[in-house]
Amino acid sequence: MRETTAMRHSATAAALGALVAIAVGAGAGPAWSQEEKVLRVVPYADLRNTDPIWTTATITQDHAYLIYDTLFALDENFEPQPQMVGDWEVSDDGLTYTFTLRDGLKFHDGQPVTSEDVIPSLERWGVRDTMGQVLMELVDTMEAVDENTFKIILKEPYALVIDSLAKPTSNVPFIMPKEMAETDPYEQMTGFTGSGPYRFVEEEWVPGNKVVYEKFEDYVPRDEPPSGLAGGKNVYVDRVEWFYIPDPQTAIAALQNDEVDYLESPPPDLLPMLESDPNITVQVLDPLGRQVILRPNHLYPPFDKVEARQALAWTVDQAEYMTAMIGNPDYFQTCDSMLTCGTPYASNVDAEPLIKKDMEKAKELLEAAGYNGETVVVMHPTDHPTANAALVTAANLRALGVNVDLQAMDWATLTTRRSSKNPPEEGGWNIFHTRHDGYQASLPVSHLSIAAGGDDAWFGWPDDAKIEELRQAWAMERDPDKAKDILDELHAELMRYQPYVPIGQYAMPSAWRSNVSGALETPASLILWNIAKE
Repeated sequence: MRETTAMRHSATAAALGALVAIAVGAGAGPAWSQEEKVLRVVPYADLRNTDPIWTTATITQDHAYLIYDTLFALDENFEPQPQMVGDWEVSDDGLTYTFTLRDGLKFHDGQPVTSEDVIPSLERWGVRDTMGQVLMELVDTMEAVDENTFKIILKEPYALVIDSLAKPTSNVPFIMPKEMAETDPYEQMTGFTGSGPYRFVEEEWVPGNKVVYEKFEDYVPRDEPPSGLAGGKNVYVDRVEWFYIPDPQTAIAALQNDEVDYLESPPPDLLPMLESDPNITVQVLDPLGRQVILRPNHLYPPFDKVEARQALAWTVDQAEYMTAMIGNPDYFQTCDSMLTCGTPYASNVDAEPLIKKDMEKAKELLEAAGYNGETVVVMHPTDHPTANAALVTAANLRALGVNVDLQAMDWATLTTRRSSKNPPEEGGWNIFHTRHDGYQASLPVSHLSIAAGGDDAWFGWPDDAKIEELRQAWAMERDPDKAKDILDELHAELMRYQPYVPIGQYAMPSAWRSNVSGALETPASLILWNIAKE
């Protein structure tokens, strides 16, 4: 009998269903009551690293938002609101900030959250985070007044103190128990004790497959409606289970077959399949979207030379990258700024390389950098939205005559390997691609890839004193016109020094079944409080 298209589709669906059953069933661990409500989620990547201060991986941030809490949080209008803080005040001279924690804060082990936990949590965050580093340079002391009250005393007034404490994305100033927060910031901490709305179930964690969270019964949400990342973090399900399903068709089939409830990052080419399904809701939850970047390693040839980094910028056609990554132009845009387009801080000074691809110019600059045939290691995360960006970069570099080693790996491996300062031939790297959320990438003090403090900078370790001086000057300037002048000067220096290359912006939807409700619009990726399941 001749095989029909319908028969082939049926066989494919059956095979995918079997794969999902294996993924969802593997490592199931303890059984749960049939009366419990379980939200089954497919995140965009595997959770491998769990310390949200040690790494900036978005998947780790998503994990951390479930189990930790923050002092302040941004509402739906991007305004900071108190979260763990109950009352706070600022002295008349603008130097002393006094905070009192709200009642009812408790860690998952039953211990109360105190000032003695808050201070080392902020200190550790301030070592690794770009916005935290700027704040900590201006802090004279942080001191506990009593169990629930602490002070931050500045050397000089700074307008972004509360904005810094409300920072919504990597690295987020999550509050942790004192003994965890005192871990060396450059080492991964052990332990998973937070005070957030969910508790991490370590004994059911199966790396590469499954992560489980349970509702923290002692969590006391704020008595306010949820708004962005602020307000009441109300939990309406008993368990959240993440299933890592790297094959996109398998993940889509799982959602359509009611084997999972929520898909964080559907692949763009399969979105029409979901949009036409009456049982599925497809919606963009991140209002600013993401900036995608190409990040070179500044420590090793050829990108230790500024001319080689400038050459990279001239190879980029943002539309080419976004088409390869996203496909549908409804979800992406090109941008002529190193900071997020569509925000007040975007600048296009000296931005010609961001809007005009010129391979001849790139060749001239690469020759000026003294490129001598060195192998350039491009990390290629096959399970990440930037997978195709790596392919485009590899093709562009080969067109310049560069000896490219495109090394395939999963995203979890990449986020570990990018921290290595070893030479590329000894397990290091030359280039990787990643995404920064639009809010973080809009501010010179919070943009991870702008910070250029050498060893203290983000992976790639750019080192440029002028960038650092201008970031600090912008943060301290209160006159809007002068701040804009500083911003334009900073943009010119960024275009000269080229710590990274923007390759476009996009905002992609998540998808969930029709019996799921309450998903919040936030600048963070996977926020699962306020979600109900019928």
